[in-house]
Amino acid sequence: MRSRDPRTCVTPQVWERQVRLIMRDHALERATAERTFAQTVAYLVTSAERPDVEMGPARLVDLGVHTFVLDTVNYTEFCLAHAGRYIHHVPHLPEEKPGQPYVLRGTIQAIREAGFAIDRELWNAKEVDCHQCHACCSNSPSNP
Repeated sequence: MRSRDPRTCVTPQVWERQVRLIMRDHALERATAERTFAQTVAYLVTSAERPDVEMGPARLVDLGVHTFVLDTVNYTEFCLAHAGRYIHHVPHLPEEKPGQPYVLRGTIQAIREAGFAIDRELWNAKEVDCHQCHACCSNSPSNP
């Protein structure tokens, strides 16, 4: 399978804006911000294409997800283009979903199967910090 380029999933303007927002909000150098957004796009596109897979981002990828979600106009357009609907992010408190399964390996596997390269350094996390949302950011109770 040919490798998919996350840059082709957003416009150059959205790419630049998100990279700059990640740099601003998380004090990351440009190269790390670019890698972060690339993995964010790969994660979100894969979660849209594979709602059957329980997924969650690693800590550094989650920074990109949260930055993108807050840029509501661009994020909504991205969701409509890749999922046909808004991809909700509905965080839960730990007591609402006790015993969350470890899903990082499955997430990485799904992203690879979707044709995206994995940035090993960004995905090298012991646990998925932001895996407390309904259907792992790919769906919501109001948007099945």
